[in-house]
Amino acid sequence: MFTGIIECIGIVEKIEKNGTNTGFWISSPISTALKADQSVAHNGVCLTVEAVQDNWHLVTAIAETLQKTNLGQLTPGNKINLERCMVMNGRLDGHLVQGHVDCTAICTEVSNLNGSWEFSFLFPSAFAPLVIEKGSICVNGISLTCFAVTENSFKVAIIPYTYTHTNMGLIAINTEVNLEFDIIGKYILRMETLKK
Repeated sequence: MFTGIIECIGIVEKIEKNGTNTGFWISSPISTALKADQSVAHNGVCLTVEAVQDNWHLVTAIAETLQKTNLGQLTPGNKINLERCMVMNGRLDGHLVQGHVDCTAICTEVSNLNGSWEFSFLFPSAFAPLVIEKGSICVNGISLTCFAVTENSFKVAIIPYTYTHTNMGLIAINTEVNLEFDIIGKYILRMETLKK
């Protein structure tokens, strides 16, 4: 379980193909503190640490993860958002995030508002019931609030700290991002569906 508050940015150093799986060697400020079997969110995708060497760590994504997220598009040198799992004895600064990406979205607009930024995203309309005005959403692992919600689009506002301490500053028009919808909304929708 995560909070959507990004700890640091990691760099994809090396990519290894192994059958239908892909291994990613990531360098980051937190890599030396990691241990095998720990869960770390990579652009919002929960992956298990397999090995740690110096300031690099290794994680593997299986075929389904590569198909449903933007991890399959990563190349050496790319920057990704990293967050270690939540410690259950402190404040929850973002919202409850599982690290289970629901779908991807495409950036359709970036607006520089002279002090903040607005990003617009287009997502599959099948997920429309899970996106609400002023609701929580996870974009590349970042806990954000969505607004200007339509059946298949929403906007988020980004403050300078988030812009410089995550990979939001690298997102441009047509960039694909990972989305995870609010878990509470998913359970409510499921219960309502079963009542029918």
